[in-house]
Amino acid sequence: MIVQTGGEITRETFWQIGPLAKGMFYFLSVVALLVFIYGVYERLARYTEGEPDPRNRLDGFASRVVNAVRIVGSNEKQFNRDLYGGLMHTFVMWGFLVLLIGTTILFVDMDFYRPLTGESFWVGDFYLAYALVLDAFGLLFVVGLGMAMYRRYVVRNERLFGPHTSIEDDAFVWVLFLLGVGGFLVQGIGMVGQEARAAETVSFVGVFTATLLEAGGLTPAGAAVIYPIVWWHHSILALVFVAWIPYAKPFHMLSSFANVAARDEKAGRVLPNVPADLDATNAESIDDFTWKELLDQDACTKCGRCSAVCPAKASGRPLDPRDVILDLKGYRAEVDAGAGNKPIIADGGASVIDSETMESCMACMACMDACPVEIEHLSSFTRMNRQLTDQGDVDANVQDVFQNVMQKGNTFGEPQRKRADWADDLEFELTDAREEGVEYLWYVGDYPSFDDRNKRVARSLARLFDQAGVSFGILFDDERYDGNDVRRVGEEFLYLELAGHHVETFEDCVFERIVCTDPHSYNTMKNEYPEVDFAEFADDPMMPFEYDERWNTEGEIEVLHWTQAVENLVREGRLGLSGDELDYTVTYHDPCHLGRYNDEYEAPRELVRATGCELSEMPRNRADSFCCGGGGGGIWMEFDEEPKPSEERLREALEDTAAGGGVEKFVVACPMCMTMYEDGRKTGGYEDDIEVVDVAELLIEAVETK
Repeated sequence: MIVQTGGEITRETFWQIGPLAKGMFYFLSVVALLVFIYGVYERLARYTEGEPDPRNRLDGFASRVVNAVRIVGSNEKQFNRDLYGGLMHTFVMWGFLVLLIGTTILFVDMDFYRPLTGESFWVGDFYLAYALVLDAFGLLFVVGLGMAMYRRYVVRNERLFGPHTSIEDDAFVWVLFLLGVGGFLVQGIGMVGQEARAAETVSFVGVFTATLLEAGGLTPAGAAVIYPIVWWHHSILALVFVAWIPYAKPFHMLSSFANVAARDEKAGRVLPNVPADLDATNAESIDDFTWKELLDQDACTKCGRCSAVCPAKASGRPLDPRDVILDLKGYRAEVDAGAGNKPIIADGGASVIDSETMESCMACMACMDACPVEIEHLSSFTRMNRQLTDQGDVDANVQDVFQNVMQKGNTFGEPQRKRADWADDLEFELTDAREEGVEYLWYVGDYPSFDDRNKRVARSLARLFDQAGVSFGILFDDERYDGNDVRRVGEEFLYLELAGHHVETFEDCVFERIVCTDPHSYNTMKNEYPEVDFAEFADDPMMPFEYDERWNTEGEIEVLHWTQAVENLVREGRLGLSGDELDYTVTYHDPCHLGRYNDEYEAPRELVRATGCELSEMPRNRADSFCCGGGGGGIWMEFDEEPKPSEERLREALEDTAAGGGVEKFVVACPMCMTMYEDGRKTGGYEDDIEVVDVAELLIEAVETK
C-alpha cells in the first residue's frame, strides 16, 4: 500500500508475500543469475576457440562502445527501409531497458541503501516519477510486442520465416509479452487490494487495469487472495527468462550490442588478407572462422532483412544470406555436441553449405547494409569461397577466367598487346604513362579494353579528358586485370600477384592521381591494395614482383572513379556545358562498388544533370540499389534464375519510376553493369523500350552537341 515514510509517499514492496516466500524468491533469483552467468561464460569461451581476427576489433574501445550505444540506442538500422519495424523494436527495446533499470533501482534501494542508511530514496517525488516512467515505458513495451505479434501471426511477413524458424522464436515474443502484461496485472491487482493506492494516479496503466478488474467484480479481499499467485507466476517467468537468455534467441540482446561495438568500418569493401603461412586453412572446420565470425552467427536475430534485399535470392538463386549464417551456427552446435562431421563447403550437397550457394553471391553488400546488428556476411562468404578454391571446386567458367588471368593478364584471354587497341579509332594518340609524366594515370580496365560495347565508353571518356585539356596516360600492356572479383570468388594469391604487379608499375610512373573506369577497380585500388603487406610475399618465387613495402597507406596518392574526376572538370567549366544540351528523360543505376562500397552517389548524378537530362529515380536507388548480377564473379557464371537481376532492374526502370515508360535511357557508370544490362535488354525483351548508356556517353554527346 502507499504508506507515509518520514512524511513522504511510497508503497510496500512485498505486499502479501511472507518472509519464507521472500527468502525463496531471493534464492531462486541467485540460481537464475548463476545460470545466466555460466551461460554467458560458455558463449565467451567458445569464441576463444575461433581463429584470431585479422582486424583489431578492440582498438579505441571507449569510442567503439559510445558509437555502439548511439547506434543501438537510436535503433537507426532498424528504421532503415522499415518504419514499422523501427518503431516496434524501439518500443520493445526501450521498454525492456527502462523496466530493467526500474527493477535495478528498486533492488539497490531495498537491499543496499535501506539496510546501510535506514532510509529509502524510493519515496516522494522520486517514487511518483518512477511510477509514471515505468508505466509509460511498460505500455510501450507491450504495444511493441503487440506490433511484433501482429506482424508475425496476422500479416505473416514472409521474411520472418525460413528453415531456421522454430519454437524459440514464438517463445521469445510470447514470454516477453506475458511479462509485460503480467507486470500490469500484478500492479492492477495490488491497487485494487490496497485502498491507499487509489491516489497513485500517476500509474495510469495500473489505474486503468485496476478499474477494469473492479468492473469485473474483483474486491479488495479477493485481490489479497490472488495477488501472491499472480505475483509468483510473474516472478518465476521473469527468472526463467533471465536464466534462458544465454541459451537461445534472447542472447541477441547481448551479442548484437557486442557485434555492433566490434564492427569493422571497412568490412566488405576491404576483405581480410590471407596469411602468408601456406599451411593455414580457410574453412575446413568451424573453428577456422574467427571469433568475430562466430559472434556474427550468435548476433543474427533471424529478422530476414538481409534476405529481403538479396538480389540472388530475389532471382531464385540458392542463396539466402540469413540461412547461410544460421546454417553455420547450427553446425557449430552440432560440433559442440560431438555430432558434427561434415565439410563446411563442397560441391554436391554433403556439406554444411553447398558450393552453388556461395557461387550465387554477387558481393553487392546489400545484406551487410541492411543488417541491423552489423553482421559481416562477406567475410564469412569469402572465407568459404577461398576454401572452394583450395579444394578445386570452383565453377568451371570461373576456373577458365583464372587461367586467362594467369596466362594472359586479363579475364578475356586476349593477348596483352591488344590491350590498347580500343583507342585505334581516336583522333589523337594516347600518352604512355610509363614514359611520360601525367596528371591522370588512367586505369582503363578489362571490359573497356576488350569488350566491344564498353570500348565505346572508353573512347567517350578519352575524348572527355582530351576535351577538358587533361594530361592523362595509360599503362598499355603493363595494365592487367585489377583482381577485385577473382578475390571475391576466393582466388587470393592471384589477386596478390596482380596487386603486386600494379603497385610496382605505379612506382615507376610519374602522375598526380589514379583514375579508374570501373568501380570494381576503383574499390580495390583505393581500399585493398594499401592493406597488403607486400613484404610477406616479395621473396616468394611464385610472386612476379619484388616490391616489399606497403603502398599508399596514408592515401598520399588519390584514387578516383572517373565520375569524381570529371565532376571536378565540369565544375571548373572545362567541358563548356551549360546544362541544357540534352533533353532525354533518364534513370540512373547506382553500381554497388561505387555506391554501397564507397558512398559515392552524387558525382554521377551531377554529371547526368549537367547534360540537361531529366533524371527520374528508381524506387531502389543509392544505398538501396539493386545489383545488376555481375558482381562476385557473377558476370562469368551461368545461373538458372528467373528473372535475371538485370531484367528485374530494367522492369523497375520502366514500370516503377515516376516517369514510367517515358524513361528513354538507362544510365550506368560501370562496365560490368553495362554488360549485364545489355544482356538483360535482350533476354528480357526490352530492346525496343529503353537504351543502356554510360554517363560518359551522355556527357560526350552533350559536349559534341554544344
